[in-house]
Amino acid sequence: MTTAELTYLSATEARRLFAARELSPVELMRAVVERTDQVEPKINAFTERLFDEALEQARQAEETYLGRNGREPRALEGIPVATKEKHGILGRTLTEGSLTRKDELATENHPFVDRILDAGGIIHARTATPEFSIATYTHTRLWGVTRNPWNTEFTPGGSSGGAGASLAAGTTLLASASDIGGSTRIPAAFTGTVGFKAPYGRNPGYGPIAADHYRGDGPMARTVDDVIAFQNVLSGPDPRDHATIRPKLTLPTVYDDVAGMRIALCVRLGEYDVHPEVEANLRATAAALTEAGAHVEEIELPWTHLDLLTSIAGHFSTIFGAQITEIAATRSDDLTSYARAFADAMERARSRVSYLDSLRAEHRLQNQLATAMGPFSALLCPTTAIPGWHAGDELADEKVMVHGEETVDPLWCAMTNPFNINNRCPVLNVPSGMSSWGLPTGVQIVGHTYDDPTVFRVGKAVEAARPWSYEALV
Repeated sequence: MTTAELTYLSATEARRLFAARELSPVELMRAVVERTDQVEPKINAFTERLFDEALEQARQAEETYLGRNGREPRALEGIPVATKEKHGILGRTLTEGSLTRKDELATENHPFVDRILDAGGIIHARTATPEFSIATYTHTRLWGVTRNPWNTEFTPGGSSGGAGASLAAGTTLLASASDIGGSTRIPAAFTGTVGFKAPYGRNPGYGPIAADHYRGDGPMARTVDDVIAFQNVLSGPDPRDHATIRPKLTLPTVYDDVAGMRIALCVRLGEYDVHPEVEANLRATAAALTEAGAHVEEIELPWTHLDLLTSIAGHFSTIFGAQITEIAATRSDDLTSYARAFADAMERARSRVSYLDSLRAEHRLQNQLATAMGPFSALLCPTTAIPGWHAGDELADEKVMVHGEETVDPLWCAMTNPFNINNRCPVLNVPSGMSSWGLPTGVQIVGHTYDDPTVFRVGKAVEAARPWSYEALV
């Protein structure tokens, strides 16, 4: 196989080839290194390369598959995995893309890192984020601009932008991500990959933000099967995150088809202004599910921008936003302009919206979703309202021009936050098609609270009915 053919293998297929002794983990890792050298200068997805260590671990994995060291191959044995830089590795940087933390090192592994290594995964690189993961695009003063492999004029999204870009560019087979407002699903949508926002407590995080019930660290990959396999490694209780749920949920690897399932289709989630091409790809996905035997019914949600904004403002200004404003109080000059703007917005929000106001709005939104989804097994909706935005741009508090079109207000460009508010619901992003902007679009498959298997059942059906190309054009 060529370098590109090797690096665009699914992790599931690579694992099968390893076991059959038809492919060596060393051969695959060398291909990933070569592919990185080819495309990384254009994409800038990685903050750190760990190739020497990775090649040595690949040699050890090869010995395992050859039966020379007395070990049985583990779930991710020999698979290249890129981890988000904020998923700290003992003794390595933990900057979160900020000059305010440029000398900070992790004092222990993030739970995800431990689980990847324990499963035999090889962490060969670390991926870029916006500063403190607070933006829906990925660029920082510390690392520069990360670009979308499908069209380098555009961002891969944020905050797990480096993760999505590396998957689409063929420089990793799996990538770790996190999601507190859409940070897994937005990059997955923009890069034509699959991303899972696990329900709160399913996967361990790292304090103190792990206690934020909007948060959900999770897996990204290029296929639904790969996300399932990765999620089964990442999930389960961990003493470092008291919110993690017992017992561990292990997802099935085989699913029934969707024949007879009732699936709700919601285009606007209340008041979102959805780009026609995003809507067209959503409806094509719904039609494919109908063709597969599901009963898809279009619904409306009574959600208002006021309730969504109240919930977001009160929550973020009290928890995540407070962390950034604390840093801005003493290190403002070292922050990006978007981090300073975020801190200012959080200060204003804190003076206008209480956390109790936020909880009241959150309660209304949750009840409205539960009522609307009651007759259905899952909900299908867009992941973003527009096909993308330009790399290096910072979205201002006004209408923005993207690809020659005036788009919606930046706050409403992504349609992910409602499901952080409803964060006991599992959400899977899968590709829905391509836009004329040269970018993939995505749909969210939303399940009832803690019903993770259903979103993967629907995701598998979409993948089978509308196979997508995941080899980016870079």
